[in-house]
Amino acid sequence: MTVKVLIVDDSKLARIVAGKALAELQPDWQKVEAGGGAEALALLDAQPADLALLDFNMMEMDGLELAAELRARHPDMPIAIVTANIQDEIIARARDIGATFVPKPVTSEGLRGFLSGAALRLRSKG
Repeated sequence: MTVKVLIVDDSKLARIVAGKALAELQPDWQKVEAGGGAEALALLDAQPADLALLDFNMMEMDGLELAAELRARHPDMPIAIVTANIQDEIIARARDIGATFVPKPVTSEGLRGFLSGAALRLRSKG
C-alpha cells in the first residue's frame, strides 16, 4: 500500500522543506501539495490522502480550521499542524482536534514521532 501525504502550506519553499524531511524518513511515501485550504479540500475530493501536514498561518483558512474540516471528513486521518507560531493556545486547540503539533522549521527529526505514529495507525487500520 502506497501512503499518500497531503502537505498544505501557502509557502512553496515550506512545502519543499516539509517534502524533503518526509522523504528522508519515508522515501516510498507519495506527497501531494496544496497552497491553501480550499485547494487541499478539492484535491482530497479528487484523490484521497492518508495523512496531512498543515501549516497554521494561511490566508483563506488557517490550519486548525482545515484540520477540523479534515477530521469531520476523515475521522481517523493522522494530522499534524506545522507552524512557527508556538503558542500554548494553538497547541491546545490542535490537540483538541486530535492533531499533532510540529514546530517549524520542519526537520526530519521534528517529523519522526508524528510519522512513526501515523505509520502504526495506518498499518493497524489496513
